[in-house]
Amino acid sequence: MASSEPQAIRPADHPATQVEMMRRAPSPVLAGIVTDLIGYRELAPAYTRQTEGASLTVPLVISFGEPFAIGLSRTPGNNDRFASFASGLHAGPVIIDSFGSSCCIQVNFTPLGARRFFGIPMYELADRMVTLDEVLGPNGNALRERLGQEADWSRRLDLTECYLVERMSSSPAAAADVDWAMARIASSGGRIRVAALASEIGCSRRHLAARFADQVGIGPKAISRIVRFNRAARMSDDVDRIGWAALAADCGYADQAHLVREFRELAGAPPTVLLGLG
Repeated sequence: MASSEPQAIRPADHPATQVEMMRRAPSPVLAGIVTDLIGYRELAPAYTRQTEGASLTVPLVISFGEPFAIGLSRTPGNNDRFASFASGLHAGPVIIDSFGSSCCIQVNFTPLGARRFFGIPMYELADRMVTLDEVLGPNGNALRERLGQEADWSRRLDLTECYLVERMSSSPAAAADVDWAMARIASSGGRIRVAALASEIGCSRRHLAARFADQVGIGPKAISRIVRFNRAARMSDDVDRIGWAALAADCGYADQAHLVREFRELAGAPPTVLLGLG
C-alpha cells in the first residue's frame, strides 16, 4: 500500500520488479476529496514488511487477492488479516505484512473527503481497521465483485472513479469551520497552538475537539503533530546541510530530542534509522 503524502517509510524488502503498480490522480471533480487512486499487485510469493509513518491519508482498500496483516503501532498478529477495508487517521506507525499474493485497488482520501464519502463520524474509523461491509455495505461488495471481474487496471480505476463521483454527487459539502482549521494547521506547519486556533474560530477548545472528532477522527493537536512530523521527514533530505538541531527548531520542536521522540511515536523508529542514515 502507499499514499501520496510524503512520509517517513521503511522500504519494503522486495525489489520493485516484484510489484505491479498503477497510480492515477483523480479527476478535478474529486479535488480535495481524493488524493490518488492506486492499483497494486504482487508478482512473487514472498513475505515482506513495511512500516508507514503517520499521515493525513484515509485509505479505502478493495482487494481481489490475499489479505494483508496490519498492526496499528504494533506488530500484526495472526488475527490482524485484512483484505477489503477502510482505516481512519492514526497518530502512530502502521506495520504492514504482505505474503506475495495481494492484489487491490486503493483510494486515498483526505480526512474531510473521507467524512463526506463515508458519511459517518470519523471517530468511528480513527485508530481502527474497518471492513468494507461495515463502511459501504452491499454496494461496496458489489463494487468489489465488479472490479474483480475486470483484468485491465485502467478499466478498474475508471470504474472505481465513476463509483466515487456518483457517491459524492449527493454528499454534503465539507464542514467550513474544520476545513478552515485544517488549512490553518497546514499553513502553520503544525505550529499553531490549539488555544489560538479555537480563538481564531471563535469557539472553545472542547467544541473544537468535538468538531475534529466528528469530521476528521482525531483532535487538532494530533493533526498538528502529524503535520510537523511529515514536514520534518521531507526536510530531512537536506539534513546534511542544515543539521538535526536546526531542522528540529524550524519544524517547531523544542529540541532535537523532542524530534527524535516524535519520530519514534509517529513512525516507530528514530529518523536516522527510518532514513537509512544510521
